[in-house]
Amino acid sequence: MAAEWWRDAVIYQIYPRSFADSTGDGYGDLPGIIERLPYLRELGVDAVWLSPFYTSPMSDGGYDVADYFSVDPLFGDITDAERLITRAHELDIRVLVDLVPNHTSDEHKWFRQALASEPGSVERARYHFVDGLGEHGELPPNNWKSVFGGPAWTRVDDSAGNGERSQWYLHLFDVKQPDLNWSNNEVREGFDEILRFWLDKGVDGFRVDVAHALVKEEGLPDWDEEQAMLDDLSGPMWDQDGVHDIYRRWRSILDEYDGDRSLVAEAWVSDPERLALYLRPDEMHTAFNFQFLDSRWDAEEYRTKISRTLAADGAVGAPTTWVLNNHDVVRSVSRFGLSDPGSSHEGLGSEDEQPDNVVGLRRARAAALLMLGLPGSAYLYQGEELGLPEHTTLPDELRQDPTWFRSEFTRVGRDGCRIPMPWSAGEPALGFSPNGARWLPQPAEYADLAVDQQVGVEGSTWELYHDALRLRGELGLGAGSLDWVQAGEHVVAFDNGRVRVMTNVLGTPVPLPEGYSVALSSTELDGGTLPTDASVWLVAE
Repeated sequence: MAAEWWRDAVIYQIYPRSFADSTGDGYGDLPGIIERLPYLRELGVDAVWLSPFYTSPMSDGGYDVADYFSVDPLFGDITDAERLITRAHELDIRVLVDLVPNHTSDEHKWFRQALASEPGSVERARYHFVDGLGEHGELPPNNWKSVFGGPAWTRVDDSAGNGERSQWYLHLFDVKQPDLNWSNNEVREGFDEILRFWLDKGVDGFRVDVAHALVKEEGLPDWDEEQAMLDDLSGPMWDQDGVHDIYRRWRSILDEYDGDRSLVAEAWVSDPERLALYLRPDEMHTAFNFQFLDSRWDAEEYRTKISRTLAADGAVGAPTTWVLNNHDVVRSVSRFGLSDPGSSHEGLGSEDEQPDNVVGLRRARAAALLMLGLPGSAYLYQGEELGLPEHTTLPDELRQDPTWFRSEFTRVGRDGCRIPMPWSAGEPALGFSPNGARWLPQPAEYADLAVDQQVGVEGSTWELYHDALRLRGELGLGAGSLDWVQAGEHVVAFDNGRVRVMTNVLGTPVPLPEGYSVALSSTELDGGTLPTDASVWLVAE
């Protein structure tokens, strides 16, 4: 029996509004993705994950869903979604879609019904509507902060209740993203229906947004700490044990379908043993390893985090899922080019330290071979294969991330990693749209990094990723195992089958071992040594 595909797959994240615009309105769309699927087949990925394309007011880039059963006109319609799934499968590419279960849009029919209903109604029970504190309920129910900045509570005008008990509703993110109450059976049944709707359309699984947030501690006790997107989040609103009942329920639904449908958790849980609880045999299939993403460019830190996560995941029979980039973090090229290289940041603006993207690209290429040489599955974020840097000088007046506004313009947010893809250096909007329209401008350096400047060009970052994905499959690295090798303080080295992976992190050049031939390297090798900030895959002769 063949192993489940998700155990060693390489999945490519598409942020739909920034991938390919087919209409000229400046926003990427589903027909644009369909047109570019052969590009992903050529790159060599096994699956795509699509960030939300559902009907939405787009207050948080589509993560504020108004209707989970339809496609927003910005991206096309439901027939486009069906065509995308069909075409991807024809190219032997599986399709994961984003599921956003912690909150809806305030324009979702459930929330509109709640606002039109009285306190204590069944409509309000789907969300966290709570009476306020103070003599007249004028104070929020507790002191929780929003991840995007500001308070996590908003008071409503309770005209339905004659103003006597104006309640507050919880939103861990934007004010337009009210949190659902997962102790409510209507909510659970509603998402059962959503899962089945998309599984019946043929999707191969779901990426679950903020999977660690659905259940809140009973009584909603105060929590004094500030909340930020990439922090080590803890407290009564995160990683509560009750979430596991939800995922066991979802797993049973997916198991009814053939084709190894899968769930991947976006759970910012710092303890690998706690994260592994999401991966027990009757829950999620995989979970992003954000501890790896958040690593500084430090050999010992990598060795420690890789060891701990492999051990924790292995204890429950699950693979580890590696990731370096996504739509919420500064791109690795720019992270690795900072004076404190590597640790994730929510965004960089013109007032922040400007990264050295030349140094950063060298390190990002090395980190990519380190990641793709590890056993398990891996996720790539669109443009990562081109070595795209963060847009760190985006004009403030163009920003759209709610973090920028909720933080009262003190946190630039995530727009800089969501810039439209550069396809062709000489075309308007670098080939993103047919007429030059684009919802965010591309920085000047994107022209030299466009797809048509890299495909087929020896030594390009695209070719490095292309070769790495091909060899990863041929050499069975994703399905392999790890045995550490001592190769020096600054070298992360391990054997995966007959392949030795070596990454020199900030160290002086080190000699390559005898008895191996070079299969792939992140930079040119000179004189039988591995240079500083470089990776190599060696095959035993």
